[in-house]
Amino acid sequence: MTAATPGPLDHLPRPLSERGRAPARRRQRIGAVILAGVIAAIGVAVATSLSSGPLTPVGEVQGAVGSDPGPSGSPTHAVGAPATSPRPTPKATPRATPSATPVPTAPTLSTLTGYRWPLPRGRVTLPFGPSPWGSRIVDGEPFHDGVDLATFCGDRIVAAHGGTVLAAGRRYDQHMGWVGDIAPYLERLTKKKLWSTLPNVVVIDDGNGYRSVYAHFSKVVVKKDATVKAGQLLGYEGQTGRASGCHLHYGLFSPAEVATFGIDPVLVKRMKVPDRQVARIDPMLVLGERPATPKPTKSPAP
Repeated sequence: MTAATPGPLDHLPRPLSERGRAPARRRQRIGAVILAGVIAAIGVAVATSLSSGPLTPVGEVQGAVGSDPGPSGSPTHAVGAPATSPRPTPKATPRATPSATPVPTAPTLSTLTGYRWPLPRGRVTLPFGPSPWGSRIVDGEPFHDGVDLATFCGDRIVAAHGGTVLAAGRRYDQHMGWVGDIAPYLERLTKKKLWSTLPNVVVIDDGNGYRSVYAHFSKVVVKKDATVKAGQLLGYEGQTGRASGCHLHYGLFSPAEVATFGIDPVLVKRMKVPDRQVARIDPMLVLGERPATPKPTKSPAP
């Protein structure tokens, strides 16, 4: 056991009874000094506790799915929308953890290698970052927690990285990094028969400390617990859930991340979901540029 931290009174002079008698006036002076010392020590302790601030945000990881329940006026996912370059990630709120508990660390971005575009011919239709269509809250503003890619309904969606399938279908929320109890939300889905309104989602443990989230499939062809390789077919582009058109929502996060995103208070109240979720990162930071599409070759002349 470690020695107890000295209290604010531990460094005061020993009681007079332990040091012999002293003249009355001297005893009065000593008593005054002791009282002043106690008051000063307590004042320092209080000032120190008041000056302690919250945990500082995690640096590079500031960034949930699949079903971003956007408003009915959400933008159409235009196939021709230009791709956007990665933007700096904003600050997110750190998760509160007991000081005596070791805090896990999310792997650094430099370790995230071997990723490919899950929709090889896709165009970015809604980037990661602040957006009026986002259902997450970062720095007090609505935020889109992944990247939306689109081509056409039924296009092939492949694994961006190899790994193990944690969820495939509509029962995925326990793998989404919710911070809090999701039982009331799941009970609401069952009671009101809302499971069919959710998007088809695949969540994969990428084997590197991160999870990939793919949402809005029209059809999923992999099963829970299956092992997949990068580039392997997962399913087909669709618009299940609250989507304005066929597209893929792709998100990326580490369960070890301590930063969190807030959730739209309207959703928290209506859907009974927790008010926080583990922060996501911008997938474009690991996907890089879209691969070039091979040009069609002419058939040889007869």
